[in-house]
Amino acid sequence: MLEIEKLTKRFGGLTAVRDVSVTIETGKINAIIGPNGAGKTTFFNLISGVHLPSDGRITFKGQDVTRAGADRMAQLGISRTFQTTALFDRATVLDNLIVGHRLRTRSGLWDVLARTKRLREEERACREKAEQALDFVGLSHVANRVAADISQEERKRVAFALALTTGPSVVLLDEPAGGVNPEETVGLAALIRKMVGNGLTVCLIEHKMDMIMNLADKIMVLNYGEKIAEGTPAEIRANPHVIEAYLGSEHAAA
Repeated sequence: MLEIEKLTKRFGGLTAVRDVSVTIETGKINAIIGPNGAGKTTFFNLISGVHLPSDGRITFKGQDVTRAGADRMAQLGISRTFQTTALFDRATVLDNLIVGHRLRTRSGLWDVLARTKRLREEERACREKAEQALDFVGLSHVANRVAADISQEERKRVAFALALTTGPSVVLLDEPAGGVNPEETVGLAALIRKMVGNGLTVCLIEHKMDMIMNLADKIMVLNYGEKIAEGTPAEIRANPHVIEAYLGSEHAAA
């Protein structure tokens, strides 16, 4: 679904991502791990269009999208969350999600001024999509609560729902379990499996190794911006380069 070939990103004299090639496999849970500063979030920024690469090529469903920006990538079906969930805290949870589906609407200024039929129909579609996404992530009961009043775990689920309202085929999750307790982590892992079970492809960055090793179908390991390993969880646990660079002996395969 998503082919990355020799991707490189330089910021002045710093090379944050260097010559990385990987395939994000359709209908799978793909994971990216590595130490802090390894280039994981920069890599996400490249494949979601936040940054344009210095070198390399990105192909999505057979189309070259290397120079596409974030808005175009989202329109094509690549959605993402961020490490910190930024919401409109004074708005309701539902209103936050209604904004997400605006990506798929076509109404302009005239439609707003004249309250056209198209505008009314699109507003209804946005609300329905937001309600469906909230139901999917198990948060229908907080739809009318102000976003500032929900828990950290609920904010993570809202971030998932916001990604879903854009109508994606690929969802990029940047540390989806960051800042939540072990029980909540289990629930978020189950939600990720549910997303894949409903036809989505997921790629995530995460530091919680127990979660990753029990969740991912395939893992890529970055270190100092370079790919040092790729494989199944069992293969990654047994890789001496990964153990030395990141996992440590406590995560090594028996």
